[in-house]
Amino acid sequence: MKLLNTICVISGLRTIWALPTKDVKSLFSWEDTKYFLAFGDSYTYVQGTYGRQNYSFIGDLQNFSYTPAQILSNEIIQNQIGTSAGGPNWVEYLTSCFSGLPSKCRKKQLWDFAFAGSDVSTAYTSLHHNYTVSLENQILEWSTYAQPFIRMDHSKTLVAIWIGINDIGDTDSYTFPSHNSTDFPSLYTDIITTEFAAIETIYQAGFRNFLFMNLPPLQRTPPNLIRAAGPLPNTTMLTSYNQILNSSAVHFASTHPGTKAMVFDTFSFLSSVLDDPAPYGIKNITNYCP
Repeated sequence: MKLLNTICVISGLRTIWALPTKDVKSLFSWEDTKYFLAFGDSYTYVQGTYGRQNYSFIGDLQNFSYTPAQILSNEIIQNQIGTSAGGPNWVEYLTSCFSGLPSKCRKKQLWDFAFAGSDVSTAYTSLHHNYTVSLENQILEWSTYAQPFIRMDHSKTLVAIWIGINDIGDTDSYTFPSHNSTDFPSLYTDIITTEFAAIETIYQAGFRNFLFMNLPPLQRTPPNLIRAAGPLPNTTMLTSYNQILNSSAVHFASTHPGTKAMVFDTFSFLSSVLDDPAPYGIKNITNYCP
């Protein structure tokens, strides 16, 4: 499934931008973008020389701090398990920044602080491991130890955030009331509100171009296709989560002057690919890659 996501999201992102505003002045130029700042989970992380093996570009919760020399000398290592086919993921394809120093990538610099297995916050879900860095802590770590030392032109930077895949999976068996929520929509609202509260730090640092990836059709993953009781998360859950994410992006753009907040509809795009995989050279849509 991750290989399918990588291939298809790249194909779509190069041509499709879903803008939560009709203001033509907010149109985004990918061609003018020179820096790509990423946060999220295993769908987005890249391996780094100072990262935790198979989890991060740099650091983990037990090794939270690093020096300016470490972040500036940290190199992207081509990861062999980050995708099911053992190749680059979507952010590497999109930026053509596959290995080496991010600052030396010719087309676009990729600075990726995503951590595999991450959720938004421990307020709603437990850490997958005692070294897992939540989205909240990814942004805190970046703002404390990386942002002051990485030179970026804010006007030519796209901040990409793909998070929520673990959140919806880790909470799909909750019974309510739970975590101060009365049902799944109210829980998702709280999780996404926490996400955007963390993003305030990025906005306050001067960044204005944001891309939010919504959740893919997880109800069609191989385990869910054979789950006797039906898929979890199911289509209703995923639709609810994605609707709340989209409305939150609209609100963020309207309340933050100069912001371009974009949502890529991963769910619809990948659903269309699964419905008609042949044009993409895909034959197996029900099992993992061998």
